[in-house]
Amino acid sequence: MRTILQGSLLPPPPIKLSHSSLLFSPSHSHSNLKFTSKSSPSPPTITMASIKVHGVPMSTATMRVLAALYEKDLDFELIPVDMRAGAHKQEPFVSLNPFGQIPALQDGDLTLFESRAITEYIADEYSEKGEKLMCPGCNKVKAITKVWLNVEGQQFDPIASKIAFERIFKGMFGMTTDPAAVQELEGKLVRVLDIYEARLSKSEFLACDCFTLADLHHLPVIHYLMGTDSKTLFESRPKVAEWVKKITARPAWAKVVDLQKQ
Repeated sequence: MRTILQGSLLPPPPIKLSHSSLLFSPSHSHSNLKFTSKSSPSPPTITMASIKVHGVPMSTATMRVLAALYEKDLDFELIPVDMRAGAHKQEPFVSLNPFGQIPALQDGDLTLFESRAITEYIADEYSEKGEKLMCPGCNKVKAITKVWLNVEGQQFDPIASKIAFERIFKGMFGMTTDPAAVQELEGKLVRVLDIYEARLSKSEFLACDCFTLADLHHLPVIHYLMGTDSKTLFESRPKVAEWVKKITARPAWAKVVDLQKQ
């Protein structure tokens, strides 16, 4: 299952993002907003930016990229994509991502798609700015980081995203949640979180003792699930609960969440 609201599922309802006196919804595809990252979770200010993100703030994939940009204190321009009108499947967006899925990122003459590839680019290209987002150290440490990056993408997200779709997004689209599907998926997620509990008993964060992309990549789906009854799966595991509390309390993440509230 692809990331929620990436383009493979139904588009989100219109949302408004206020920035000073400026408002947009995904249907206003030409209302481009420019942001400066700040150290506090207050709304960013308008400025010129060479980095452009094409997406919508409710999309888990877009949220992942925004979180990385805020962690790096980078200025960027958020360009909303009118998914209700199918803009993600048409030009000019398909010139940015031929698969027609949000987000896409432009940095000068470079264009990237796939949110996890984008965050890794941000971490590498802007390694001297903001948070490192990758464990510093020898090749063995880097290899462990890559292991947990893959765990998130291959073990956690395929299950957790489906639960979020059942519990949250189906209702938004006028669909009915399938309790049997939720129960089956939660049974699978329990096994993943048990492994996380064991790992986090040995390390403050998943990859090492510092916050990395391996942790950041979990934030969007965890954000949605913690607003549902599925939160008990996280809260019933002390080390996992502590980890969730730490990563969701980061100022950069508060900025991403703030985009949805305004």
